[in-house]
Amino acid sequence: ISKPLFRLYSPEKMALRTVLVADVPSLPDSVYGLSEGLDMSKPTSFKMPGFSVIGHRGNGMNVLQSSDRRTRGFKENSILSFNSAAKFPIDFIEFDVQVTKDDCPVIFHDDFIYSQENGIVNESRVTDLSLSEFLLYGPQKEAEKIGKTLMRKSKEGQVLKWDVDSDDPLCTLQEAFERVEQSLGFNIELKFDDQIVYEREFLVHVLRTVLQVVFDYAKDRPVIFSSFQPDAARLVRELQSTYPVYFLTDAGNQMYKDERRNSLEEAIKVCLEGKLQGIVSEVKGVFRNPSAIAKIKESNLSLLTYGKLNNVGEAVYMQYVMGIDGVIVDFVEEISESVTLMMIRPPSPSSPLPSSASKDDVAAITRPEFSQKEIDFLLKLLSQLIQH
Repeated sequence: ISKPLFRLYSPEKMALRTVLVADVPSLPDSVYGLSEGLDMSKPTSFKMPGFSVIGHRGNGMNVLQSSDRRTRGFKENSILSFNSAAKFPIDFIEFDVQVTKDDCPVIFHDDFIYSQENGIVNESRVTDLSLSEFLLYGPQKEAEKIGKTLMRKSKEGQVLKWDVDSDDPLCTLQEAFERVEQSLGFNIELKFDDQIVYEREFLVHVLRTVLQVVFDYAKDRPVIFSSFQPDAARLVRELQSTYPVYFLTDAGNQMYKDERRNSLEEAIKVCLEGKLQGIVSEVKGVFRNPSAIAKIKESNLSLLTYGKLNNVGEAVYMQYVMGIDGVIVDFVEEISESVTLMMIRPPSPSSPLPSSASKDDVAAITRPEFSQKEIDFLLKLLSQLIQH
């Protein structure tokens, strides 16, 4: 018997979509997280490798109307952007995964995809497209083919042509595993629509589909999962025990009906109840509530941040001092260089040492010693600054 697995509510209409449980792919027992001998009674702690720099959507997200060319250098969430980021001393790239209606995990951030034909803008939900339909947007792999003009809706509601300096075709999760520099870790954000109330069976279906690709193609590549959807984050932890899972939160910068999404305190609860390994917070939420860092550490959780302030070297250094484990950044080249120059971590073997540093200095790198009084003062100053 089929039954509805999620409900979509919108001001214009109410629609009900169904997915059959029978369509859920078969996975080995290890992927279900239910195999014999697996201890789910307590979270498995996980720490990032030193202080980690993570490329946001590869080499940085696109901002179409920005005067800063760095925000449209490479098409975000593309193989080109991922491999461009891999040229710099970073640990992971972060990207967004959704699943098409024919069960293929693809990499794309927005819930809707736009194109223009004969002056008319067409809108499609990514998860309502088949893989072949999804790949028709933007530049094509075959030079002789012309794809649909790819558009994007701005925060102000304008639909604009998605122009970047270096374009690249849309891609699948499998392609990313096969074509991106093997040493680069993947932070896979499991993307779901904030306006949809999902049922467990649907989430399980989507997550198993993603996990199948990860288990088939990840090999030795480091992988972490993250999601703003608290139920999805908990489920991906239940379904497997191989890869760490982080809960994403705006930490109060934007409010949601789901209270679990509105503060760092709630994020800690989600992680502890779901046996997750860490939190990814909007950086302003951490600076406004620095006392939460100690609670996160006491809970044996890892903490990463994202947000515009992570493109400022001094803000990144402050987070290092505070004990945060890593930052997701858009300006990959500048911040990775800044992190090295500030001696937060040693340079890669292929990069030259800062002129003031010797090899002995690099070997002895430790976190700087600040008194608690000094840290409290800096945090108070930061908190006041970000209010404006």
